[in-house]
Formats: sequence, structure tokens, C-alpha cells
Amino acid sequence: MVVVTERLQKIISQWGLASRREAEQLILAGRVRLNDEIAQIGQRANPNLDRIEVDGMQVNPAQRPCLTYLLLHKPLGIVSTCEDPQGRPTVLDLLPPDLQQHQGIHPVGRLDIDSTGALLLTNDGNLTFMLTHPRHHCPKTYQVLVQGHPPETTLNRWRQGLFLDTKKTRPAEIKVLQHNSHQTLLEIILREGRNRQIRRVAELLGHPVLSLHRVAIGPIHLGQLPVGQVRSLSSDDYHCLKAQVSIPPNGHHAKR
Repeated sequence: MVVVTERLQKIISQWGLASRREAEQLILAGRVRLNDEIAQIGQRANPNLDRIEVDGMQVNPAQRPCLTYLLLHKPLGIVSTCEDPQGRPTVLDLLPPDLQQHQGIHPVGRLDIDSTGALLLTNDGNLTFMLTHPRHHCPKTYQVLVQGHPPETTLNRWRQGLFLDTKKTRPAEIKVLQHNSHQTLLEIILREGRNRQIRRVAELLGHPVLSLHRVAIGPIHLGQLPVGQVRSLSSDDYHCLKAQVSIPPNGHHAKR
């Protein structure tokens, strides 16, 4: 009989205990045990046959959590992490009490503290991994208010990509939505998520960002969702995301 095994970090993320990257950090920190031994990165297991513990709690295949998929309208001043060492409010603090009890819910990627708009949260580590992996290039749409009036030559440089930290940015889609005497509102579509990328490129081009608002993640649009509120993704939303990044079928559906 063939015994099917998977990497420990994938199992942990599938059980909603952490994202796959967070699971790797748990393993590196010695907080994961496999068959009563401290686990190592790269180890594989079968949760139906092997004993897996995270912080002393056994992963029980019969207690796999209901996968949850949420869209949040992130306000200013909120950090996109599960906890903050400086004690600042996090996106998890915005969830209703019943959702705060769902173990493993975490943001998919980040919006910096000074940015607003669409942010996905889930306890599906596989979805997080696929949406944040560079090879999938999930498009994200932003409305960005910049200082001044960037000329077409400058916008073309931005569209074609510039070097940040010795690596060129991927091509971006940019169009002017409106402008007044001192500011310009741009729509920017990116297919990568480097740290503070839009702000850094805008600064480099001499048109600093005044405000940054994400309106869509792939096919999921913020729409009229009020600031600070969340909504569950519909099954249609989930399947559109799955098609966007070609997530392998796993038999789970979005929570309505």
C-alpha cells in the first residue's frame, strides 16, 4: 500500500494553524514535533498515521477547521499582521467576535499601515501560498494619488519597470483617472507584491504617493464594502480566485 505524505508546513497550513510560511517559522523555532521528536524543515508526514504537534497541541485530522475566506476593507492605521509587537491594532481586531475564534485566520499578503482597501483573510494556507507565490502574478488594482502631474514619459518608465534593490519591477498597467492643479489620481495594476513597491517607485520618479487604496485583488473587487467591515467570499468569488492562480482542487468551498 502506498502511503501518501506531505510536507509538514503544508499539513499545518491546511489545518488552519498558520500560513505555509508561518508554518516554516514554527518548525524552525522548534515548536513543531513529529512523532515526539522536534520536527525539521523538509520532513514529510501523513496526519492519519503520524503524530504531529504544534505548541503541544496535536493536529487531529477529524478536527480540520472549516475553511474561511473573507474580504476586508482595511482602514488607515491598521497593521496587516496577526499580532504586532508595538501593540498597534491589527486586521484581526476588526473581525466580528465569532470570526476571531476561527483558529489560523491570517491576512493574505499585506497592505502597509498607511494604505487602505481590499485585503483577503483566510485560514486556507494553500490559498495564501498560491496567491502570494511570485510565479502566479495575481493582479492587484490600486487607486493612487500622487503629487504633481507625471508626464507620459515618466508613466511609460513606470509601466516598463524600474530597478529597485538591483532587481527590475515587472511591467505595470497605469492610466490617469483625474488630476487637479497639484495632484494626479492614477489606476495602477501590479502583478507582483514587493515591499512598498508603488510608494518607492513613485518617490524614485519624483511624484510621491499622497494616498494609496487597493480596489481589487484579482477578480475580487472591494465594491461598496464599508471601511473596517468584512464580508465572506461567495463560492463564485472563491472559484474565480482559484481560476486566477490555478489552485488545485481540494474539495473545499468558500464559506457563505
